Amino acid sequence: QVQLVESGGGLVQAGGSLRLSCAASGRPFSTYDVGWFRQAPGKEREFVAAISWSGGTTYYSDAVKGRFTISRDNAKNTVSVQLNNLQPEDTAVYSCAAAKPFGITNYNCGVPGSYDYWGRGRQVTVSS
Repeated sequence: QVQLVESGGGLVQAGGSLRLSCAASGRPFSTYDVGWFRQAPGKEREFVAAISWSGGTTYYSDAVKGRFTISRDNAKNTVSVQLNNLQPEDTAVYSCAAAKPFGITNYNCGVPGSYDYWGRGRQVTVSS
């Protein structure tokens, strides 16, 4: 079992930046691929970014590519995503999720069912 807890986020004006972190407890985080998803009110859950267990491969949705950067520190059991040039349409609850090693590929990184464990999420609100 892996327990995931997100931190960071908050309220920012358009064009601003925020950072979200996902801390893991339980089994070593370094054995899991990790993804970030977001869900805005009335909308379906949307893939944001993912990173392989080693940190060597990253994936991004077209909506955030070039603005968001995912990274991990396995020594600290954390995965972070830096959110730059935020826009009002980025407003959502952001959740991290962990998948068993080698479970995530370019074809399924955006599918919520590919992940085994989920955090509760953190609110990101971008004002115009």
